[in-house]
Amino acid sequence: MLSKDSLIKGTVILAAAALVARVLGVVQRVPLVYLIHDSGMATYSIAFNIYMLLLTIATAGIPSALSKLVAERMELGRFAEANRIYRAAIQFALVAGVIMTVFLYFYAPFQAERSGDPDAALAIQALAPALLLFPLIAIMRGYFQGRRNMMPNGLSQIIEQVMRLLTAIGFAYLFLAIGWGQVWAVAGASFGGVMGSVGAVAVLLYYAMRLKKRDAAEGQVPTEEEVEHAAALPYKRIYKSLFRTSIPIVLFSLAVPLIYFIDSSTVIPLLQGSLGWDAARDQLGILAGRAQSLAGIPIILAIALSQSIVPIISSAYAKKDLVQVKGQAAKALQLSLLTGLPAVIMIAVAARPINGLLFPDENGYGIIALLTATALFQIVMQTSGAILMGMGAMRPLVGHVVIGIAVKLIANYVLSPILGIYGIVTATALCFIVMMGLNLRTMKQKADFRIFDTRRWIGLTVTAALMIAAGVAVEWLGHRYIRWFPAKLDYLLQAAVAGAVMFGLYLVLLALTKVVTAEDLESYPAPIRKLVRKGARVMGR
Repeated sequence: MLSKDSLIKGTVILAAAALVARVLGVVQRVPLVYLIHDSGMATYSIAFNIYMLLLTIATAGIPSALSKLVAERMELGRFAEANRIYRAAIQFALVAGVIMTVFLYFYAPFQAERSGDPDAALAIQALAPALLLFPLIAIMRGYFQGRRNMMPNGLSQIIEQVMRLLTAIGFAYLFLAIGWGQVWAVAGASFGGVMGSVGAVAVLLYYAMRLKKRDAAEGQVPTEEEVEHAAALPYKRIYKSLFRTSIPIVLFSLAVPLIYFIDSSTVIPLLQGSLGWDAARDQLGILAGRAQSLAGIPIILAIALSQSIVPIISSAYAKKDLVQVKGQAAKALQLSLLTGLPAVIMIAVAARPINGLLFPDENGYGIIALLTATALFQIVMQTSGAILMGMGAMRPLVGHVVIGIAVKLIANYVLSPILGIYGIVTATALCFIVMMGLNLRTMKQKADFRIFDTRRWIGLTVTAALMIAAGVAVEWLGHRYIRWFPAKLDYLLQAAVAGAVMFGLYLVLLALTKVVTAEDLESYPAPIRKLVRKGARVMGR
């Protein structure tokens, strides 16, 4: 039986690893913009987004499905069946990896032309071999999760991102230094995904050998009779069990990769008529290389904190404890809003100095600000989607994704002629809003919950409005008067002052407006409790 302490420890390991990996993924974009510029980032995004789409199809949902099947057999002492399920999954992963790699390699020129940037073909092909290994990585992670050993999964995620970052930056720099040009530099950056997969597999294989030795020492090696009995379990039944659980998760997980894929495939064709090809490609580079990186920051912590509650919701819903379901669902959404809102506002309002600090110039800070603002809807959409998965409501959830993607496609074509790149970003916002609204409606039908009462919604709205007003004023004053040092130091000071004012005001106003009560505070994670109490002490409350 898995103890509560082990469950908490495993959750902490995976959440921490996911947080580090996602931060490294964001950090990688900054030096790449300097090396290959916005035009190169546009080419890179075309390759990366189709790769992420296929990677999600190949891996999302499989680890959790496999872990469930393996854990059940191990708990019953049926080690041979657990090993047979693992071998069946490995065989599927190897075949899927070959098929998807070959498909992506030969599809690359077509996708590059369709996206309006023929140079992207080489970058897509450079990334294709990563798909050989990632289905295998997903299977191995699912197996370790089923064996209740989370360290290999967490460490492999971190090593994967470190290898990806170092290789991407290293090859991009090398190819530019030897004069091979931007096309090869972008392909070198894309190849970072391949080296990331190699690093992850190396870590997982090391832990697999350790686990095999431990099994032998603990007598968990199946007998010949058990192996013969397990052989009666057909692969067809194994695959049916795996896919029944994983396919709905895959379809929900495709939402954000699909949105980014749509943008990288349509921005240049939609905008080049009014802007010209070069300017349209630069706009895509700003959107993908700068805005998506910064807009991804508020999502990281908010979703990690809120989704830590989802297993509790799943357990309570299985027991038909609707009181617990309502309370925990509300708490998860509260956490996502309370942690995501300040980060969204601070990055959106201070987009100009942050952009100037991290990237070569201020170009595109309006795109960054608008896309970051949409991240709040994405946070609630993904958190509510995870809650619905915990409730087993996969069919409506998949329907919401289909409707949201349809809205995104239609809005891209309707709004881009009117608003240009801002129409593309507005289409993303509409997509998230539609999916969020549908998720929340379905949640209320299953468990009639309230995130906040009216008084606290008013308090949160006032808090956000005052933060934005103060932040805009301070950012404007900083941009106009803080011109004392070299440009990068000025940008750093402008962003730091605006951010400090907004964050301090947020903590104070949370206490002043009583958006978070003392009763709420006791049930929140420790970091949230400390921040709110600090704001309360400032006000003497």
